[in-house]
Amino acid sequence: MTNFVETDERIALRKAVADLASRYGHDYFVAKARSGEKTTELWEEAGKLGYLGVAVPEEFGGGGGGIGDLAAVCEELSAAGCPLLMMVVSPAICATVLSRFGTESQKSQWLPGFADGSVKMAFAITEPDAGSNAHKLKTNVRRDGDEWVLNGGKYYISGVDEADAVMVVAVQSTGPVLVIVPVDSPGFSYQEIPMDLMSPEKQFTLFFDDVRLPSDAVVGSPDHGLQQIFAGLNPERIMAASMATGVARRALDKASAYARERSVWGAPIGAHQGLAHPLAQRAIETELARLMTQKAAALYDSGLDKEAGEAANMAKYAAGEAVAGAVDQAIQVHGGNGLSAEFGLASLLASSRISRIAPVSREMILNFVAQHTLKLPRSY
Repeated sequence: MTNFVETDERIALRKAVADLASRYGHDYFVAKARSGEKTTELWEEAGKLGYLGVAVPEEFGGGGGGIGDLAAVCEELSAAGCPLLMMVVSPAICATVLSRFGTESQKSQWLPGFADGSVKMAFAITEPDAGSNAHKLKTNVRRDGDEWVLNGGKYYISGVDEADAVMVVAVQSTGPVLVIVPVDSPGFSYQEIPMDLMSPEKQFTLFFDDVRLPSDAVVGSPDHGLQQIFAGLNPERIMAASMATGVARRALDKASAYARERSVWGAPIGAHQGLAHPLAQRAIETELARLMTQKAAALYDSGLDKEAGEAANMAKYAAGEAVAGAVDQAIQVHGGNGLSAEFGLASLLASSRISRIAPVSREMILNFVAQHTLKLPRSY
């Protein structure tokens, strides 16, 4: 039976994370972004309190929960004005893949660091000529005695400058494989991509030039790469949706507070349906996206990967549309104030818009739903 009430533990987790994030807030986040600094203090405190490792197995120092718990942490941080992009990548994708497919040695090496936040790992799949079409990946890895040799490049990879290692999707003769590349590996370099996003976490182009890696650099079995990729991408979509709904909640909270307080011609502007109805519509869209995100997380945590894949795509689509609409409407409610730094909404504009693009575009999700849910002929 579906339970629409979160557990007491999940509710307590949300409150604790919200309390932590409120001590930092959006002003802290924006100040770090504008100065080129990282949100190190928030990340480290969240790690020490166990919030970053809620989904890591208990035997490796984590909370033993599921992706739904980690998504709740991400959403509450975002709702408080601190959307940490590396949460989507490091504990969600990389830690999940290693938990499910890593060797015992790899789990012992990496998972305790994911649990307490002392380790960050980037994830690299996108290439200039292979964005949504992962079948066209050119970054390759080959055996050379007891070593692996990696060559190629990746594009739009988050947080490499603050990561300890990068989990790279490469191809070999038998198909895709995931390899862990420490950032100080000889032959590995990266270059920042200038962005107009207001975020402390940067984007990079990666270059691999005969990067030599030990035999245990490959995650688990080299024959299970495709399965490993999908095991990481579904949590990525769930986390991206949670980040988006958190930002949408923040925008709506600020807009509704302003609409209650701002008075023109003797009445609060929120008393006018021209403002009240669009905000109500965005609130409904956001709550529907949250519900779908929680469903996707529940399916994934139940081991229903196929069903979770469909739900995660739908959640990501719904959340991207909801946050783009919520931020836009919140700015409109504020009028000129919506574009001032004082009210903290304009800084959300680019990040809310990118929710319709990354980590998978709305068009590719519509393609997926048309083909797999509606059984329509493939259109691409």
